[in-house]
Amino acid sequence: MSQGVPFTDLTAMTREIRPAVDRAWSDLLDSSRFVGGRAVEEFEHAWASYCGVAEAIGVANGTDALQLTLMALGIGAGDEVIVPANTFIASAEAVVLAGAVPRFADVSPDTLLLTPADLEAAITARTAAVIVVHLYGQMPDMEALQDAADRAGIVLIEDAAQAHGAAWRGRRAGSMGRAGCFSFYPAKNLGAFGDAGAVVTADTKLADQIRSLRDHGRTASSRYEHELVGTNSRLDALQAFVLTAKLSRLDAWTEARRSIAARYRAAFGDGPARLVVEQPGSLGAYHLAVAMVPDRDRVQQQLTAAGIETHIHYPVPCHRQDPYRHFATGPLPVAERTAGEVLSLPMFPHMSDDQVALVCETMRDALGTREPCLG
Repeated sequence: MSQGVPFTDLTAMTREIRPAVDRAWSDLLDSSRFVGGRAVEEFEHAWASYCGVAEAIGVANGTDALQLTLMALGIGAGDEVIVPANTFIASAEAVVLAGAVPRFADVSPDTLLLTPADLEAAITARTAAVIVVHLYGQMPDMEALQDAADRAGIVLIEDAAQAHGAAWRGRRAGSMGRAGCFSFYPAKNLGAFGDAGAVVTADTKLADQIRSLRDHGRTASSRYEHELVGTNSRLDALQAFVLTAKLSRLDAWTEARRSIAARYRAAFGDGPARLVVEQPGSLGAYHLAVAMVPDRDRVQQQLTAAGIETHIHYPVPCHRQDPYRHFATGPLPVAERTAGEVLSLPMFPHMSDDQVALVCETMRDALGTREPCLG
């Protein structure tokens, strides 16, 4: 059995696409069209098709995808945007950068995702939108959340930065809200060779606004005429080539992740630890394999001693982070409690059977359980 397990390992994924990237890099050097151009347009078309929407707009990173979407929707000063407290900080950061106020909501103790009840409890007269985060690659009940948003007259935006390939009742992440925002950071399920992001939407007018905003607010007809105060958030051609090469493998990689998660779930059985719940209707992409673990810090130390790399997503909820404390409106007990219980286990599609077994067996030993890790 191999000794030690990294948290993630991109080398095998890179080997699979290297011939295609080598060819693309040669073509790119010959054309010298490094930003935008045909490569970006081809990826945008492919990603929109994959997500099942009309439009995809490549941008520089996932945070920009959120911020530009809020800006294009006219959300800013005087508006509140509901954000689950259990998420990566960029979900809230984009709201502040757009000039609005994040209003934090609690999450389900089973899925650690936003629920319709938590959404409704956070709505105020100033609420303009909600960012529904598909955390860890899991999707919540999107129809119920959309119904709650519609009743309140607010916009639903999907933060799908961790959910490439996930689906809810057959519909892809990113396709169910007004817009879906993705990050293609290298470690993501669909990752570039640097920072990259995209917005997907069925709303052509919104897509045109975001295209203008990502490129200094330029008009579509003139390079040096500007209709909006924009920013510089363009996707470069190399990242587009890489993402296009990887996209054809995404579904197979997602299935591999789901298989690993199933082995973890079986190994935990009815013991004291469990993976976060994948609720009926959700096809999880398992960007992260997050377990709820009693005595988390001790268990993590035991895994580390065995050479198994783990992380915590996330040790401090957003509303308890120093720059965001003044936005907090009260305690959010589930997010606060589970921050001390979550433990992210190794997860990447090319994990070997031995690596998965080592994680399962070390977890079993740490927890004092005897469930096998079945292949």
